[in-house]
Amino acid sequence: MSVRVGVLGATGAVGQRLIQLLDPHPEFEIAALTASESSAGRTYRDAAKWRVDSPIPDGVADITVGATDPDEVPDDVDLLFSSLPSSVGEQVEPEFADAGYVVSSNSSNARLADDVPLVIPEVNHDHLDLIEVQRDERGWDGALIKNPNCSTITMVPSLAVLDGFGLERVTVSTLQAVSGAGYDGVSSMEIIDNVLPHIGGEEEKMETESRKLLGEFDGSEVEWHGMDVAASCNRVPTLDGHLENVWAETEESASPEAVEEAFRDASGLDLPSSPDRLIHVFDDPNRPQPRLDRNIDDGQGIAVGPVQETSDGVQYDCLAHNTIRGAAGASVLNGELLVDQNYI
Repeated sequence: MSVRVGVLGATGAVGQRLIQLLDPHPEFEIAALTASESSAGRTYRDAAKWRVDSPIPDGVADITVGATDPDEVPDDVDLLFSSLPSSVGEQVEPEFADAGYVVSSNSSNARLADDVPLVIPEVNHDHLDLIEVQRDERGWDGALIKNPNCSTITMVPSLAVLDGFGLERVTVSTLQAVSGAGYDGVSSMEIIDNVLPHIGGEEEKMETESRKLLGEFDGSEVEWHGMDVAASCNRVPTLDGHLENVWAETEESASPEAVEEAFRDASGLDLPSSPDRLIHVFDDPNRPQPRLDRNIDDGQGIAVGPVQETSDGVQYDCLAHNTIRGAAGASVLNGELLVDQNYI
């Protein structure tokens, strides 16, 4: 039996990716789409400036877009995926959860709230049980779950593996694709023949979200990981795929061979969108590259280059598709986890 789902913020860049992933999904059936007031009342075909690399699905094109309001979404929708701007999500997502809807959100608001699960299923699926704390504290029948920032998702699966060697300190420099800023986020005059050496808020997200994701959940709260994280985030003129240079210091000695073997042993979960192998390790020092490797495992895989030894640990490069594994696909994975753990 399929799960009826809706998409909040369906006309934006991540909303379109969500629809692309949800339309052929084996468990989910798109039953509702919402957007801003300017789009409400129009068919999705007319409301969306479709720019994803596939046609608008026939079954979605003629759905009438509704306002982003709990009263506008049918009661029989089981799960909502949110790609709302954080300023909107901050107000609206709790209203949906209070109305009884379960919301799997890509928006940045509330990611660090004590009672909101911030989840990468293959890394910390046990944090999902914060929902019980959330419902007790807020009196909700629904729930709100978050996936992390796209740059954080690219790095953290590899850090989860390295934590087995006693992760103490991480330094990361990112080369982030323009799609991470949305369709209108970076003008061509800014980015062509250029690199923007600062992305507002990205460093803080990587430095905080990674510590929450790798923290310990004791049944009532998450104790954040004690590692230090320092990030420098840069926008580069690639379309999709965030490439990151990572330096990790570990308490135990970690040879490149041992780390690469541990990376290769990192497996996915038994969820429809989770890859069998979470991390793909390249022997070629010129890989991974965004154009060549961002679509590994339909965009849900993490690519890692050869690991090098440093005086205090290891250095490596990692890559993920920022609008699939880093955004829409992450929300879908969390939705699948919600179903698997009987929260839907």
